[in-house]
Amino acid sequence: MSAYDDLMAFQRETEALAQVAGRLGWDQETVMPRGAAEQRSEEMAAMEGVLHARRTDPRIAGWLGQARAADDVAAAQLRLIRRSYERAVKVPASLAQEIARVTSMAQGIWAEARAKEDVPGFLPVLADVIRLRQEEGAALAGGGDPYDALIDDYEPGATAETIGAMFGRMRPRLVALREKVLGAARQPVGLSGHFGAEAQMRFARDLASAFGYDWSRGRLDLAVHPFSSGSGDDARITTRVVESEPFNCFYSTIHEVGHACYELGIDGDYRLTPLGAGVSMGVHESQSRIYENQLGRSRAFTGWMFGQMRERFGEFGVNDADAFHAAVNRVQPGFIRTEADEVHYNLHIMMRFDLERALIRGDLAVGDLEAAWNDRFAADFGVTVDRPSHGMLQDVHWSVGLFGYFPTYSLGNVYAGCLHRALRADIPDLDDHLARGDAAPATAWLRERLQRHGGLREPRATIAHACGFEPSEGPLLDYIEAKFAAIYDL
Repeated sequence: MSAYDDLMAFQRETEALAQVAGRLGWDQETVMPRGAAEQRSEEMAAMEGVLHARRTDPRIAGWLGQARAADDVAAAQLRLIRRSYERAVKVPASLAQEIARVTSMAQGIWAEARAKEDVPGFLPVLADVIRLRQEEGAALAGGGDPYDALIDDYEPGATAETIGAMFGRMRPRLVALREKVLGAARQPVGLSGHFGAEAQMRFARDLASAFGYDWSRGRLDLAVHPFSSGSGDDARITTRVVESEPFNCFYSTIHEVGHACYELGIDGDYRLTPLGAGVSMGVHESQSRIYENQLGRSRAFTGWMFGQMRERFGEFGVNDADAFHAAVNRVQPGFIRTEADEVHYNLHIMMRFDLERALIRGDLAVGDLEAAWNDRFAADFGVTVDRPSHGMLQDVHWSVGLFGYFPTYSLGNVYAGCLHRALRADIPDLDDHLARGDAAPATAWLRERLQRHGGLREPRATIAHACGFEPSEGPLLDYIEAKFAAIYDL
């Protein structure tokens, strides 16, 4: 066997073990007994120790030095393996294991603190997580910005400077639109009534099917914070149910289906290789957001949803398809990011970006986080946070150490705006299909243009290849402004 063949055989086993570790995480958030949290943290630490040892195995350097790429696919495999190896060897094994152990424990502590509205009960473990991620960022940065090093783990090539500049361009247009919308004479009403959990879950499954989710390679479960997990032939999704707010369940499901379909849509030849997963979290988010928003919240698709919901739930205070579309897209300065409308959503991310960057850089003490969050939220949204689960305890990300992850949500929105513009140009009759609850033309376009390629190209190049133009925030902002001007008669 050649050095390349030896390297890929070794990498395949590493990728398989990483999938096993991911399945432990899925189990922890869905069906694991509450009393198993401490043991699970040790299991996760042990798995991370095995994975870190493999990712830093000295043989990798030798294989990389000898391997020759026969084609573009092999070149991309080597590029990603080299990047992973060079990052992994900078982080001590003991630190990698401690991060895995503490973040596994922290997740359970966060969930309990969120349920009890107990910020003081969460702060000590959060301080440990931040300290560990600061150490990791410093090790990776090698004298550079630790926060940039953490961002690079989720969105290679992005930096706090470039993201901050993008936010600086986006904020004025979003704030101006928000003021017009909230001051408009026309204000849509929301749904009223009771929406049973079982009926919600049945419709959630039907929505997942409408967007092409392969049930032979996936499943739908409940979680405190909806997520998608896995790749290759096993990509699972979760949602949550609030019996007075069915859109929470339905759009969480569609969102996670977008993530899962990306993984399931990758070329099968890439399975259990570095190319066999989404190239970045920003590109991943582009799939979940275009499924959820540009497709799932479109006038055509919500027209089909309206008929389905009338059949399943009866009367719910909205009398026609246009009013239902407005209710789906109603703009409100709410507390919860995952429930935020498209006008407010990126403002939530901008706030988190500033706060977590300050935490990692040591400019904001953990003990001051709740006050900083509440002050910033009041300034940005004009609403006073009423309880911690509506504030700094609402998201799971910081408890599991995902610092540098939040800005990829906005990058995903930006990428989705670009993809939507190109998609509409290529499929001019798309609304005719969506009006019948048929998203197949759109999902097939996304699978062919983007999903099947996995990690073949760098993130921005992945979007540029799919769209035929370089990504920017312009298409997203144009889409949002046009959509909400129509809904609110601006």
